[in-house]
Amino acid sequence: MRATGRIVVVGDIVTDVLALLAGPVSAGSDTSADIRVTGGGQAANTAAWLAWQGSPVTLVGAVGVDDAGTSRLAELTALGVRCAVRRYPDTPTGTVVVLAGDGERTMVTQRGANLRLTPEHVEAALGASADATHLHLSAYTLLDAGSREAGRRALAAARGRGLTTSVDAASAEPLRRVGAAAFLEWVRGTDLLLANADEAAVLAGPGSPVERAGVLTGVARHVVVKGGAAGAVWAGPDGEVVSAPARRVPVRDVTGAGDAFAAGLLAAWTAGAAPAEALDRAAELGAAAVGILGARPPARRPADVDG
Repeated sequence: MRATGRIVVVGDIVTDVLALLAGPVSAGSDTSADIRVTGGGQAANTAAWLAWQGSPVTLVGAVGVDDAGTSRLAELTALGVRCAVRRYPDTPTGTVVVLAGDGERTMVTQRGANLRLTPEHVEAALGASADATHLHLSAYTLLDAGSREAGRRALAAARGRGLTTSVDAASAEPLRRVGAAAFLEWVRGTDLLLANADEAAVLAGPGSPVERAGVLTGVARHVVVKGGAAGAVWAGPDGEVVSAPARRVPVRDVTGAGDAFAAGLLAAWTAGAAPAEALDRAAELGAAAVGILGARPPARRPADVDG
């Protein structure tokens, strides 16, 4: 494979308040849980897992001038992420309450400073990343009206600089709210679109994962539909379809597993890996993510773990 250039990741940085539930939520009463506060945000998580693999990565985003923002940036920097992040004194760092249990998670979100991301900020970050070869966008940036123009500018500016681009579709319910037609127009021409089964259903309508991926290649050159335990499907512009199984591992917490999957996929694909190899690397990182609590990788890098 060819050497990997810098990947610029644009999007959200948040604090996750993770509640690993002992059982179903008792509405109006108490439910036991293991609760911890960790770094989160789709873009930040993907950047963290990219850095953990040794990929050069810059994260473009926004946080508040608060303890949470300071902690999030310190965590990411320690993992090796270059942070092109602006801080706003009048807006808090975003926060997500994650209720996790039975292999699923529900998120309650305060977007906070993520809504302050601007087109000018994105342009400046790309201009300062002369070694960048790829831009990855968290679709949360497009799904919020406050940051939408920054997301659209990120894709346009990256293409103008000759970078390849990818978009993670983010979340099914916000996609429903903005409408599939609008979203697909915003990401039209993207080199790679990632969506889980629910997101693909919103964007492509009824059908199998293979059929939905095929429909979406009318918008993006390559499409990956993630099916969790059912594995993943890659559809390419020439009609090529590659399927890959998921890794069978004990599941502790699925928070951030899709972000780790994206990082594994991008690290391999941008280095020249074929779809089957890229999906295998993605499945490996996704499996690593579900085996730990929280959305971020462990402090040790793979060389430390293997050696």
